[in-house]
Amino acid sequence: MALTMQQYLISSGQNDFIKCGSPVMNRFPFLSIKNATFVIYPRNMIPVKLSNTSQSDIVAMGTRLIKAMKDSGYEYLMLNRGVNSVVNIDLNSIIQSIDFNTSDIQVYPSGNGKAELRKAINEEYFNNQALPEHILITAGGISGLDICLQNIRVDKVWLPPLFWGTYSQLMNLRELATESYPEYDWLLKNAARLSGNAVIICDPGNPAGEKLPDEQLLELIKKLDKQGVVVIFDSPYRRLFYDRSDILYQQLMQLEMVVIIESFSKSVGLSGQRIGFMYNQNKKFIDGASLRLMYATNGINAFAQTIITKLLATPEGQKVVTDFKKITIQHIAANIEFLKQNRLLANELYKSTQPLGIFVVVNRSPEELFQHRIGSVGLDYFTLKSFKGMENLSRILVSYPHEKFVSFFRTIL
Repeated sequence: MALTMQQYLISSGQNDFIKCGSPVMNRFPFLSIKNATFVIYPRNMIPVKLSNTSQSDIVAMGTRLIKAMKDSGYEYLMLNRGVNSVVNIDLNSIIQSIDFNTSDIQVYPSGNGKAELRKAINEEYFNNQALPEHILITAGGISGLDICLQNIRVDKVWLPPLFWGTYSQLMNLRELATESYPEYDWLLKNAARLSGNAVIICDPGNPAGEKLPDEQLLELIKKLDKQGVVVIFDSPYRRLFYDRSDILYQQLMQLEMVVIIESFSKSVGLSGQRIGFMYNQNKKFIDGASLRLMYATNGINAFAQTIITKLLATPEGQKVVTDFKKITIQHIAANIEFLKQNRLLANELYKSTQPLGIFVVVNRSPEELFQHRIGSVGLDYFTLKSFKGMENLSRILVSYPHEKFVSFFRTIL
């Protein structure tokens, strides 16, 4: 029962309240006084600013799977996480060409990223048409997104109807108003009234892996850009399926309201290196993002930058990437086809599109999949609005060795 201030003093006998800003602090964890909730701290505890976030369901399932494997001695498929797992990219030839005993590796890197890496990105993604000084090297996609969200002043951020759950956690962390748009057609029809807002577009999508045709995607983004809507184009999965002949980034870079967020976690399988990049045409935006990035990271890992430079800019590196992509895509396609043939895909989500990315949504609940030793994440983590039957849908990773993938899913049929 909530106590009044007077009741608290009488019942506890404490007279040593300490104030730090608005919270009142003493030995009790929580106290409600006159309908206002205060976070209460002991005298010797550091006052903590709440993050307004919670643990990721993806991480929580990973913890559960690891415990289940340890307790049972059986293998479980870690399909809850976004880690390309068909093969590891073969870095042996790349590592041998790196001299680790140089200042280039051992000393603070440039705040915006190594010049040679930004040059390689310009060649690979933008056909040398981008402004190299506007390419900022980030600590993976999540770092780029967070810096971007800190750097924009908007009324609201609009998320896809199904989205990576971390988006909403970042909105909470940065105290940004957010809402989800129902579909791309809605954005087209309402572009004018979204002026002063931001829209996040992820294509291919997460969690469903849906892919909009590029011509429709470009039409939508151009319209939003024209209406003064900030478009955050977050596409960490695209370049797994495309190569440098892809011209979409060259088209997007010309639009001033578009911020491109990219990651090397998926396209070259190096999620452990925590590296990606951000691009925008506007100098004021880039200058602000550059400062935020510097004070958040003081430079991105020099070793990771060197590896990515070698993969993008050298013949041996390009061959390694090509080989990695080829076998990974083959297994993804085979796994998706198996799910289709066995009616395991959540077809209601694919009425006007086909899955292309590293994830799909299946028509089984996380608990049912777990009973068959398959890790997944419930769809409620990926949306702001619930819908009928959602509890029976799960996101799974399909970038997994085909034979083992099939062997586990056959136990469901």
